[in-house]
Amino acid sequence: MEVFDTVIIGAGSAGCVLAGRLAEDKRKNILVLEAGGPDRSPWLHLPIGYGKTFYHRGVNWMFESEPEAGLNDRVSYWPRGKVVGGSGAINAMVYARGLPHDFDDWVAAGADGWGWDQVEKTYQAMETQIAPNGQKSGNGPMTVQDVSDQIHPANRHFFNAANELGISRQEDYNQSPFAGASIYRINTLGGRRNASSRAFLKPALRRGHITLRPHALVDRLHIRDGRAEAVSYFWRGKAHKVAANAEIILAAGAVASPAILERSGIGDGKRLSQLGITTVVDNPNVGAHLQDHIGVNYYFKATEPTLNNILHHWPGRIRAAFQYAFTRRGPLALSVNQCGGYFRSDPSLRLPDQQLYFNPVTYTTTPSGTRSIVNTDPFPGFIIGFNPARPTSRGHIHIRSLDAADQPVITPRYLTTNEDCQSVIAGGKLCRDFALTNSLKALIDTPFVSDITSMSDNDILEDFRQRSGTVFHPVGTCRMGRNANTAVVDQKLRVFGIDGLRVVDASVFPNITSANTNAPTMMLAWRAADIIREDRI
Repeated sequence: MEVFDTVIIGAGSAGCVLAGRLAEDKRKNILVLEAGGPDRSPWLHLPIGYGKTFYHRGVNWMFESEPEAGLNDRVSYWPRGKVVGGSGAINAMVYARGLPHDFDDWVAAGADGWGWDQVEKTYQAMETQIAPNGQKSGNGPMTVQDVSDQIHPANRHFFNAANELGISRQEDYNQSPFAGASIYRINTLGGRRNASSRAFLKPALRRGHITLRPHALVDRLHIRDGRAEAVSYFWRGKAHKVAANAEIILAAGAVASPAILERSGIGDGKRLSQLGITTVVDNPNVGAHLQDHIGVNYYFKATEPTLNNILHHWPGRIRAAFQYAFTRRGPLALSVNQCGGYFRSDPSLRLPDQQLYFNPVTYTTTPSGTRSIVNTDPFPGFIIGFNPARPTSRGHIHIRSLDAADQPVITPRYLTTNEDCQSVIAGGKLCRDFALTNSLKALIDTPFVSDITSMSDNDILEDFRQRSGTVFHPVGTCRMGRNANTAVVDQKLRVFGIDGLRVVDASVFPNITSANTNAPTMMLAWRAADIIREDRI
């Protein structure tokens, strides 16, 4: 049996950061096991390639939830990264740190040492900011690019509408005062996606001390005398087993990390016994406390050209391809989400409660995958979308069987609190307010799919139940806290009741952050590496 100092399970957003930073200690050897394949597809590196990977089984697990009562018994499509780089290799690249109170709430939930003062310093260490003129500030491997000089001209209507509503423009939504109409910053470098695999893992692989095994599906952990000692996995058609001298670190994400723990006997003892699994640690919090952002888009035909006019027709695509090839700029170098930000649905609110998106393009994503985002509509159009920033509903993820290849049971339990339903209505009304400004009326030819401009409160909620979907930010299924009564890991991300085992990914979030979760996940892994190295001194 092979032996490594550290075995990391998962080469996603967190695992790549963790491996890259731990490999700075050249005395230690590290094995990274990734269930997906290498990130070789050009669509993974082309920013607009998000539209091609959204329904691509080669790089996407393409999970589905159970039928959701809060969504009129609809099944929700859950894309997750099945590739080195994880979901950060297939996402829309919006780089959002989160709001200060998100992390102060982490501390209140028992994650001592993870307040805004601490995590802000981590972000600053991890990032390099790139201005439109190419000027850089910071020395971190994660590049955060200001693309304000490249966005489509139609976005001006969004900012004019915000101004009509008395909403200020915020140049950098990752800095105080945070709230306001913004241009989204994205993690690109030289016009290519700078996923954590590119920023953290690949440089470390070139230096040595890391072994990366893609297509390695982890079955379970081996625990003896209260310590995690080895990992069983399937690779190249055979079963393998590898031991860890120092520790095993789960970085498989909010879906897979609790599943691996349950197959290893760590979870709700009653549930495990029903599947014939011997309970090693009885902790019902494993797989529980699932949170996710859920949102909806409102579609409009436009009175002036948008990205549809470029991306729908071959001449426009060819021009964009040439522009990208020679300059690494233009529509292919950007996210589909160009503008948006944090907003208060009511000016009297102390904190922002909604995240908005304004996209100068229209497309329809459907669970069947019959349309991809790059196959845009044949007429000019744009989208206003929103999701409530801090949902209160809680769901769960559990294994369906002992088979590691079997999709787990995903039960988000969306809209199960009245607070969430009221937040949906508030977000819809905010979008309606935008659509009814003179600035956006000048851009709107006609709404299609659903007309937010004429909806009542009940209409907004019912339309949301019928059309909304995940915004792809699942967290909390191995949550961090002070003890095993409420959590799975402690503030140092160590699994309660088991030595030599940590979880380092979005599953440990005590509460969901107010926006996109990729940046907080990488931040968490960066800080976890510091904690791990301190513990080993």
